[in-house]
Amino acid sequence: MVQKLDYLKETPSQTAGPYVHIGLAPGAAGFDIYERELGWDIAGPNAAGERIRIEGLVIDGTGSPVKDVMLEAWQANAAGIYAHPEGGGAVEEGFRGWGRVITDFATGEWGFDTVKPGKVPGRNPTTQAPHITLWIVARGINVGLNTRLYFDDEGEANASDPVLNLIEWERRRGTLIAKRTEKDGKVVYRFDIRLQGEDETVFFDI
Repeated sequence: MVQKLDYLKETPSQTAGPYVHIGLAPGAAGFDIYERELGWDIAGPNAAGERIRIEGLVIDGTGSPVKDVMLEAWQANAAGIYAHPEGGGAVEEGFRGWGRVITDFATGEWGFDTVKPGKVPGRNPTTQAPHITLWIVARGINVGLNTRLYFDDEGEANASDPVLNLIEWERRRGTLIAKRTEKDGKVVYRFDIRLQGEDETVFFDI
């Protein structure tokens, strides 16, 4: 006999809390727990392609930086291949294509070094522009936020990207574009994430 469970109520939701970074990225938070922290190295020393740095802030609805954020990043290598059995081929030794960083507790700045990803296959068949997928958790966020980072010097590829073209307004698409700059002789892409308010970053329901 099958019992009906419709009397059970949904468990109350809970935000990530102020110490999420200690549990998910202890090394970055100053806690020496693991010999090798999972996901810390994104590209590895053997990855081909242009070496770049991604930097930014996560900004709340009042315009202030959020200083206890954790971000996860996923990306393909420079040839557009993911480090996955179904990623489309072989990747360089040590290329993980996945990393985890936290914001600086004093400034709210976050950043990581990697290689610029290549174009990747889409559906039906389409090609997606070079991009990095980001997942964001922080105090006050009930469910992690999913977004993408595209590159402002990939205009032609961005114009035909099937995901960017799902966003109707050009101004909204612009919230997903990182700006290329140079700092200390290195290529840096600036990508600020706005959680609320004017120019709120586009987040995806995944």
